[in-house]
Amino acid sequence: MGFIMDGLEAEDYDRTYDDRELLRRIVSYFRPKLGAMCLVAAMIVLLSASQAAIPTLVSFAVDAIADGTIGTLGLPLVLAVFVTGVLSWAFNYVRQKFSAEVTGDVVLRLREDAFDAVLARDLSFYDETPSGRIVSRVTSDTDDFATVSTLTMDLVSQVLMVGFVTVMLFLRSVELAVLTMLVVPVVVGLALLFRRLARASTRRAQRSLSRVNANLQETMGGITVSKNFRQEQQVYDEFRPINRQSYDVTLRQGFVFSGIFPVLFLVAGLATVALVQLGGSAVLGGRLTAGDWYLFLQGVALFWMPLTSIAAFWSQFQQGLSASERVFALIDAPPRVMQTDAQPAGRLAGRVEFRGVTFGYDADHPVLRDFDLVIRAGESVALVGHTGAGKSTLGKLITRFYEFQDGDLLIDGRDIRTLDLTSYRRQIGAVPQAPFLFSGTVADNIRYPRPDASDDDVRAAAAAVGGGDWVDALPAGLQTDVGEYGRALSMGQRQLVALARLLIQDPTIVVLDEATASVDPLTEAQIQEGLDVVLAGRTSIVIAHRLSTIEHVDRIIVLDHGRIVEEGDHKTLLAAGGRYCEVYNTYFRHQSPNYRAGTGFVQVSSE
Repeated sequence: MGFIMDGLEAEDYDRTYDDRELLRRIVSYFRPKLGAMCLVAAMIVLLSASQAAIPTLVSFAVDAIADGTIGTLGLPLVLAVFVTGVLSWAFNYVRQKFSAEVTGDVVLRLREDAFDAVLARDLSFYDETPSGRIVSRVTSDTDDFATVSTLTMDLVSQVLMVGFVTVMLFLRSVELAVLTMLVVPVVVGLALLFRRLARASTRRAQRSLSRVNANLQETMGGITVSKNFRQEQQVYDEFRPINRQSYDVTLRQGFVFSGIFPVLFLVAGLATVALVQLGGSAVLGGRLTAGDWYLFLQGVALFWMPLTSIAAFWSQFQQGLSASERVFALIDAPPRVMQTDAQPAGRLAGRVEFRGVTFGYDADHPVLRDFDLVIRAGESVALVGHTGAGKSTLGKLITRFYEFQDGDLLIDGRDIRTLDLTSYRRQIGAVPQAPFLFSGTVADNIRYPRPDASDDDVRAAAAAVGGGDWVDALPAGLQTDVGEYGRALSMGQRQLVALARLLIQDPTIVVLDEATASVDPLTEAQIQEGLDVVLAGRTSIVIAHRLSTIEHVDRIIVLDHGRIVEEGDHKTLLAAGGRYCEVYNTYFRHQSPNYRAGTGFVQVSSE
């Protein structure tokens, strides 16, 4: 049992909705389709009436046979049954057609809302939630929501059918109809008792599927690493227990769902036996005609099937409600980055000021504590320090991807929390260590920040980075397909594309996390030349990994455990013999063109 439930806990943003609230949300998606829904409802009423009319017509034929009048009534009754059957088919066709259109439109809107919610989530959300589980909610769970829509239509149809049949039964025999009604509370009670178990098993099944999706997503993303280290067997061994867990949970769900039908049919069968006995006695006693008895038996059959279907729908309904709950939880997940206003950013000068900022990815373990730093407009600043010093954190706060817990972050003297994030981020350019390229051509990726950029703009941006010589080395120039994640290009080429993409954006503030990947000397020179072009005249915050970069910035900030321990230019800090010298000896000295193994150490002051 522990294995089956292991890893199926709810996400941090999950919440529980009661059925009434869920139904209210579901109805809100159907409300714009009110006209089509009314047509569907009319077709359901007509379909239910026509289906209930057929056994009534047949009962007249049975009585006519018994009375010897079938000769005169035979043809009209046959035609009436035929016409009623054709109309029933037509009503059902119209109902199915418009039901499918309504359901498709509703699911389309729900999936768009879910995807919009995914795009609106903060980066911390993606740090804590596997992407496969997010994909599962946007795709699989919205499909399950369609099941709720379809079942709702069927449920209404079945309820109306029960209503028509109930009226027909009471018109034929009050005694037998009352006996039939006595079984209704038993069937409904069983369905309600089944409800909680069905919801719980369904929720676990959906979570297990999310784990499978997350594992597959991770495997596909890291398949190169797995093959490089020949770890295919280990990857498979990790997948097997997750897949087995999904199998076990889904199997348990199947047992739960399949258990309701035999119980309901047993109750219905016992009740039918009793009605056959009592009805037959009534016919033999002259209290009921043969046609009425036939009609009653057919009516009971029509009555039991919708009633058991309604009870069974309830269990399946829980699956759709559980899926809806997961999608709505994703849509309703509260943002962590909270803006207090949405003032247009305007064209920024680029001054950045941290004033007493405290931040931690986990609030109980701050990375920055009461942090102060001023970066002047147009100034280039390099952040250096050992791993975990807080370099990348500063860039993430400036780009407003994370919410700080205390203090103020000012942009041009304005609280960053008061700015409209869309207009603000248009002026923030960020390049991560491993640039991400979307499927498409090199030109498509350069144009990404400005979809309206002309081909001439794209060519100019590419030519400005590294002199544009790197474009000539591509098989089809700017029309070269980059492949999935940009894998058709080398790491250096991806970096050059990312710099050209940044240049066409024309940001005011640049946050650059230099890549540590080894590149050939020519590509490194092109990258450095591209950096010079991109950073010129802009406020730049560089998380430095290259000696060539830190030698030319206006100021170097040395961080240690979220604190500034030194700042100044390269030569001044080397002469001081402080913490920067330690970082230099560890990360940068070997990048000097005059480097020889075992040489180039800078003396660190003993103070």
